[in-house]
Amino acid sequence: MELLEKMNAAVSYIENHLEEEIHYGEVAKIACFSEHHFKRMFSFIVGISLTEYVRRRRLTLAAFDLKESDMRVIDVAMKYGYHSPDSFSRAFQALHGVKPSSVKHSDVSLKAFPRMTFQMAIKGDVEMNYKFVEKEAFTVVGKKETVVSSGTDFQPKMWDRIEEIEEKIKRYDHTSFSGILHVSLTKDNGDIDYYIATATTKPCPEELEYLEISSQRWAVFLVTGEMPDALLDTWERVYTEWFPTSGYELAEAPEFIKGSDTATEIWIPIKKK
Repeated sequence: MELLEKMNAAVSYIENHLEEEIHYGEVAKIACFSEHHFKRMFSFIVGISLTEYVRRRRLTLAAFDLKESDMRVIDVAMKYGYHSPDSFSRAFQALHGVKPSSVKHSDVSLKAFPRMTFQMAIKGDVEMNYKFVEKEAFTVVGKKETVVSSGTDFQPKMWDRIEEIEEKIKRYDHTSFSGILHVSLTKDNGDIDYYIATATTKPCPEELEYLEISSQRWAVFLVTGEMPDALLDTWERVYTEWFPTSGYELAEAPEFIKGSDTATEIWIPIKKK
């Protein structure tokens, strides 16, 4: 129950500061997590990123202000942190499907995203197979794509040519840590630097990019079942079931999926809370 109270206190802080700059480090501090861990856990629990939740809540309140008050569009835009009417209008129309200038004098349909509340659900009836691994620093090379946080499913464009990319990087796979790695590094704004890569000690060619991963302790979860549902289910359970009861939190390092002929594993960087 303590975790539940802290998560709801963090949401209360967000709600009380929707008309101001929100300091996400302070939000995470209220929940007693690092900022990096809180953002990742939030996205798995809620289904959208923390920044996307804030954006939707602000635009929900903005629609109420336009409909029920005499405020001008520019005043509403400034109230919710938009620096120009044009940027506000684009964001408003993307969410509500109409221009903000059309709200006041018409019966247009608008979308409302209510305040979120965390509630307790009893889980943990299905076992999770995991192990701890202390791994030295290593380098990966592969193709990189920055996937913009949009509140929708994670769908990198690289997946359209995944077989071609994997075939290209296989020649650099010559370490004992063998296999194709799908590496995700979440940025402060919620966007994800995503790599299809392999561990290597060879020089990185011009057509590929490299990422250095520091020495780290990892929680490694075995994925069993039909893909991709089993993978998504395991990843969600790591954040909603394992982390809240483990005494660990997410370290600021990439997460990755390691696949081989015999097993699929999710590698999560961890540190003691």
